[in-house]
Amino acid sequence: MDSKHQLRLLVVDNFQIRRYGAGREGQGYRFMCGGVRNNYRVMSFSERDITRYLAPLGFLRNIGAKMMNKRFIKTCLNFRPDLVLIGHCDYLRNSTLEKIHSLLPQVKLVHINVDPIWQEHTVNQIRERMYSCDAIFITTAGEKLQEWTTGKNIVGFLPNMCDETMEWENVSPREDFKYDLFFAGHDGSGDERISLVRELDKNLSNKIRFGLFGTCGRPAISGSDYEEALLSSSMSLSLNRREGWKWYSSDRLAHLMGRGIFTFISNKSGYQEFFKDGEEAVFFDGPKDLAEKVLYYAANPEKRRKIASAGRKRYHLLFNSARVLRYIVDTVYETDNAKEYEWSNEVYKTKNS
Repeated sequence: MDSKHQLRLLVVDNFQIRRYGAGREGQGYRFMCGGVRNNYRVMSFSERDITRYLAPLGFLRNIGAKMMNKRFIKTCLNFRPDLVLIGHCDYLRNSTLEKIHSLLPQVKLVHINVDPIWQEHTVNQIRERMYSCDAIFITTAGEKLQEWTTGKNIVGFLPNMCDETMEWENVSPREDFKYDLFFAGHDGSGDERISLVRELDKNLSNKIRFGLFGTCGRPAISGSDYEEALLSSSMSLSLNRREGWKWYSSDRLAHLMGRGIFTFISNKSGYQEFFKDGEEAVFFDGPKDLAEKVLYYAANPEKRRKIASAGRKRYHLLFNSARVLRYIVDTVYETDNAKEYEWSNEVYKTKNS
């Protein structure tokens, strides 16, 4: 990419326009912010919303999807992007992407997948895009990524981004909170978090104020209610349905550390490579170890504040939206800066690389 050329970025995702402000800002919005911060020319395309808008009577989605794919081609021809980031887009067809490649040979198509790769649906999404996209970025690292290389594409790790307009608050210096510990999730089959959270709730319910939402019989929260609960919590749990997948995390890690909330992370995550244990985050090994550390830091607020502050600073330094987007651009265009990122070793081009 010529440094004198302003990169034109098209972000295709589910922007949840029809949630009317009740949803959370997903990766699509963060890429938009990162693009603006990098002085890119940015445009969005909300695939799911447009599909339903174009569907006759509002529910004939097959017809709406067909029309949306035509509108997507029209959007690309009008905007002429250099880079297209494609998120959760179940209605966007590979045949449409192939046509974009044919009509606009200069364009780079990149699939973004933030879901866990132990789910069959996630794997199917990646397999569907691996031949039609120039690159795929996934919020899990490890050699398994090589399975989706074709010899013509790039497959790499994608950190969960924070952005200073979304994670602008810094609660680390505060002293007064409604909750000592926060966790929000959703129960589901194969969810390893449930037993841990239940045991923690049972053992600590009389010792700390546990803000627990969406699990163990507690109602779920979203939108501004979710943000308010976050900002009312001094400590938090970053738990995944399954632990042990290298660097995998849901975007809750950005929500928590990005706001300066003291965060407990499983020592199976591999995030010790990015954050110093006991200095920027605290890693735990099982329910007993976690419970002991929760009580310790609840009783030592000065240490909690220091770690939370350092963790927020480190997270914004490493994983801010502008830097993560530059990493994608540098990797896709194979610039001299592509190796400068702390996770650049998790980029694969061929199965033998």
